[in-house]
Amino acid sequence: MFIIIGIMLTGMLLGYLLRSKRLTWIHKVITLLIWLLLFLLGIDVGGNEAIVKGLHAIGLEAFIITTAAVAGSTLAAWGLWYLLYAHYQKKEVKP
Repeated sequence: MFIIIGIMLTGMLLGYLLRSKRLTWIHKVITLLIWLLLFLLGIDVGGNEAIVKGLHAIGLEAFIITTAAVAGSTLAAWGLWYLLYAHYQKKEVKP
């Protein structure tokens, strides 16, 4: 746990120190590493016999939870956007 927090704080410190530098490539590296982590997770799940055997039962439940999470996140993001931006833009625009 302390190692994870230490790594995160080290990254925050480096980000703070390098904030004046243009690090446009960092987003591509992050995306590539996320893809790699997802691929390795897929290998681990595919190699787990218990998960593969119960995939038909887990699949429907996972689909329902994922759909609800995406819908809730979308609704919350829209509501937050409306409260922060759209609501004030309507007040500013007066003919």
